[in-house]
Amino acid sequence: MNLKEQVGYKAVDFVKDGMVVGLGTGSTVFYFIHALAKKVKEGLNVEMVSTSIQSIELAESLGMKVKNLEEVDRIDICIDGVDEIDKDFNAIKGGGAALFREKIVADIAEHVVWIYDESKDVEKLGAFNLPVEILPFAYNHTIRKMEELGLKPVLRYKDDKVLVTDNGNFIVDLHLGYGFDIKSVENKLASVVGLVEHGLFLNTCKHCIKGTPDGPIIIENPNK
Repeated sequence: MNLKEQVGYKAVDFVKDGMVVGLGTGSTVFYFIHALAKKVKEGLNVEMVSTSIQSIELAESLGMKVKNLEEVDRIDICIDGVDEIDKDFNAIKGGGAALFREKIVADIAEHVVWIYDESKDVEKLGAFNLPVEILPFAYNHTIRKMEELGLKPVLRYKDDKVLVTDNGNFIVDLHLGYGFDIKSVENKLASVVGLVEHGLFLNTCKHCIKGTPDGPIIIENPNK
């Protein structure tokens, strides 16, 4: 197994019968969804909601049914990946353009578990650009405001077209650089009209599962 596959399969240990499970998005969660599908076929009884159309399609292709968020009254656990995570359990997410739905599901969930390989473990955030989701309406003005704030925004494209999220919005990646001031950036983003959500997930998870060559390591966040 590669490191992503290791942690994806290990994460299923956190899922218990009768739970409502939030499915994250991305290349590591891909393995978790496959592992969960195997357990469901063996008799595990769970309900699922998802953070993206991509994960819904994957789950359903494996024979699982995914509910809309409006159909459930709780989420017991959310399993998702990260693009970077620091020693204080602050993460950057949104490389897969699902950050808005990921943040909603994580906020509702009783228990959040981040799964990732050791390359995502950093001393300080910022080597990975910070994604933010913005409205298409007047998007140039929103980007200009972020430029004025020194946030170095770059509109994200895919296949030579502006990337459109599952919510019909755009993604802008902020080139902030390694070790940026998280609080200062948070405050600046709060002043930007037209910004839907940012990809800073601060002290959100209860547990992490980190993939290493010696096997997956479970880390508990003492602040949650």
